[in-house]
Amino acid sequence: MGKILIVDDEESMRITLSLLFKKQGHAISTASSGEEAVAIINKDIFDVIITDLKMEELGGIDVLRAAKVVHTKTEVIILTAYGTIKNAVEAMKLGAFDYLTKPFEPDEGILVVNKALERKSLIGRVEYLRKEVRDKYRFENLVGESPKFQKVLEIISAVAPTDSTVLLLGETGTGKELAAKAIHNLSLRRDNNFVALNCGSLPPQILESELFGYIKGAFTGASKNKEGLFSAADRGTLFLDEITATTPEFQISLLRVLQEGEIRRVGDVKTEKVDVRLLVATNKDLKIEVKESRFREDLYHRLNVVPVELPPLRDRREDIPLLVEHFVKAYSEKLENLISGVDPAVIKLFREYYWPGNIRELEHTIERAIIFCRSGRLTVNDFDDIAASVAKPALLERPPEELTLQEMEKKHIQTVMKTCGENQTKAAEKLGIGRNTLWRKLKEYTIIPEE
Repeated sequence: MGKILIVDDEESMRITLSLLFKKQGHAISTASSGEEAVAIINKDIFDVIITDLKMEELGGIDVLRAAKVVHTKTEVIILTAYGTIKNAVEAMKLGAFDYLTKPFEPDEGILVVNKALERKSLIGRVEYLRKEVRDKYRFENLVGESPKFQKVLEIISAVAPTDSTVLLLGETGTGKELAAKAIHNLSLRRDNNFVALNCGSLPPQILESELFGYIKGAFTGASKNKEGLFSAADRGTLFLDEITATTPEFQISLLRVLQEGEIRRVGDVKTEKVDVRLLVATNKDLKIEVKESRFREDLYHRLNVVPVELPPLRDRREDIPLLVEHFVKAYSEKLENLISGVDPAVIKLFREYYWPGNIRELEHTIERAIIFCRSGRLTVNDFDDIAASVAKPALLERPPEELTLQEMEKKHIQTVMKTCGENQTKAAEKLGIGRNTLWRKLKEYTIIPEE
């Protein structure tokens, strides 16, 4: 049953409609003028409002507008005389559900009100289901129950509904883009575009035209105007990964966008406003990048509004069973290779492994194992490379003062290589030595990294 407000300056009509709908079990309130109706609407919420079109001072259109401002889901039915049907149709364009022409049969009035209540109920049900689905999948592939990871989810939940810039930090493979998508899906911008770009994947000169767009003739090959990713993400979210791969010149342009909220296409003299929520990510320490003049300090402060650090997998090993279950289910379905279970020995092995590539490495490891698995159950034998790595003898754990200089250097190089996901270029940069020097030391110490 519904809650109905009847608005009419004719007492007889108010009484007639009240009796009619009370018999149907509805809760009825009445107002004798548009002014009284607006006052009631501002204090209470109704499922349906039935209002006369022509009244002194405030008419039915005014009641309709007031109702939609207070509660957009309230359905409004307009009462009109034959000569003002055109006005009633206009009211429907403004959001009225339907109109009734006086005089009308009781059954006709009941039918229209029931349809209005049905639509309101249906809209409410659809919104409930949409919210339920959104809540269920709001973190998509962000799986984990460890305290460190739950803290990340708490920060994401808190910052998502805002328009604040978020700086996502963490090693390669920790799920920074998934976190960015979760922030977008939980935001008020979720019905608009989520646009992602890895800044390290494009040369500097291409990056600027890709993000800001360009006009015809801006450079050789620019045969027509092109919209940039900022424009594509208007009213939505733009995610820039590997933000430290950008040049100082680009950083100045990005700073201007954040300050002014407008962009200028390459080759253009005009600017255009954009409404974009910016999320950025890096696997480097931005404070060090700023200190060593590789990243602008003013841009760093603009980006570092809400930092979110995603922990490496080795710091949340208790999440490994959940992640394994998640990926086994996903890839069993995708690859159409039913996996009935995973041996406990596999989980034990995974807990002992370092996972330099973090969750991405775990995901690809499981995907590869499922491709080749023929037993229907994953065992340690399906992960020979992981088992071999875990079994590889490490340096004897002794106090630092008992280690030789070469042993300490070897141990440090091994640690840095793991931290950098066995990437020699990144490791050399972090160690402060040339790549060739690192390569020689890897050979000297018989450290064989995975390419």
